[in-house]
Amino acid sequence: MELPLVVGVDGSEPSLRAVDWAADEAALRGLPLRLVSASLWERYEGTSLADDLGKPSDQVMAKDIVEIAARRVRTRRPDVKVTIDVLPEEPEYALVRESRTAAAMVLGSRGRSSLAEALVGSVSVTVAGHAHCPVIVLRGCHDNRAVPGRDGRIVVGVGEEPTDAAAVRFAIDEAQRRGVPLEAVRAWRCPAHETTDHPLLAGEPARRHEEKAAEVLETALRDLPADVEVHRRTVEGHARQVLLGASADADLLVVGTRRREGHYGLQLGRVAHAVLHHATCPVAVVPKRA
Repeated sequence: MELPLVVGVDGSEPSLRAVDWAADEAALRGLPLRLVSASLWERYEGTSLADDLGKPSDQVMAKDIVEIAARRVRTRRPDVKVTIDVLPEEPEYALVRESRTAAAMVLGSRGRSSLAEALVGSVSVTVAGHAHCPVIVLRGCHDNRAVPGRDGRIVVGVGEEPTDAAAVRFAIDEAQRRGVPLEAVRAWRCPAHETTDHPLLAGEPARRHEEKAAEVLETALRDLPADVEVHRRTVEGHARQVLLGASADADLLVVGTRRREGHYGLQLGRVAHAVLHHATCPVAVVPKRA
C-alpha cells in the first residue's frame, strides 16, 4: 500500500499554504494526500475561513476546515487522490502518530495562536522532533509550489554522522524529481588550539579540516545518480549559520536528525532547531533511527 503525504491543517493561512505545497509534492511523487485536522477544540476561532463559508467564526468547525482544504487540492491538482480526517485530540500527539504511516508530513510554519507568530509554531517543532517520517515545514517567502521556483535548487546539510545519509537520500530524490541541481554543503571549523603562528605552517591546520570536509562530502554522495547535477561546497563556520545563509536562495533545505530508541524528549538537534526557526525557505527534517 502506498503511504500518503500527510498535511496538518488548522485553518490558518500558513496551513492552507502548506496544503497547496503538499498538493504539488504529492503530484510530483504520485502519492495520495491525507489532510488531517487535530484539535481538542471543535470550533475554529478565525475569520478567513468564516468569510469563505458565510458563517460566523464561532460556527466554523474542524470538518469545515479539512473540506475547504480538500477543495483547494482538487482545484489545484485534480489528479491527486485526497482523503480527510478530523482527530479530536492534541495535534502534537495526533500528527506524530500519523507520521508512522506517512511517506512525509507537511506543516505550516505557524499555527492559529497569536503567540506562534513570533517563531515557528510549537506544533511544528514538536512534530519535527518526534516524527517517524520526514517533516517539511514551510518557512520563508516561498511561492506555495513544490516545483522549481525562484532559484530551482535543493540544499542539503551534510554532517559526519551516518544518520545524515537519510537526509542526503531525501535531498537527492527531491532534486531528481524536480529536475533541479543539488547543493551539498559541509561546514567545518578549525579549533583555536590547532592554529599556529609559525609562518611556514600558517593555514596548515585549516587546510586539513577543509580537506576532511571535502572527503565527507564525497563519501555522502558516492551513490549519486548520474542524472542529478550536484554542487559540492565546503564552508568554514558554524553549521547552523552556514545553512541559514544557504537557505536565502534555495527552494528547499534538507537536514538530518537522529532518533534514539528509548528517549522520549525532543530529538531535534541544534542545527535542525535553528533552521526551523530562522531559515528563509521550506525546511525538511529527515529522521534516522540510531
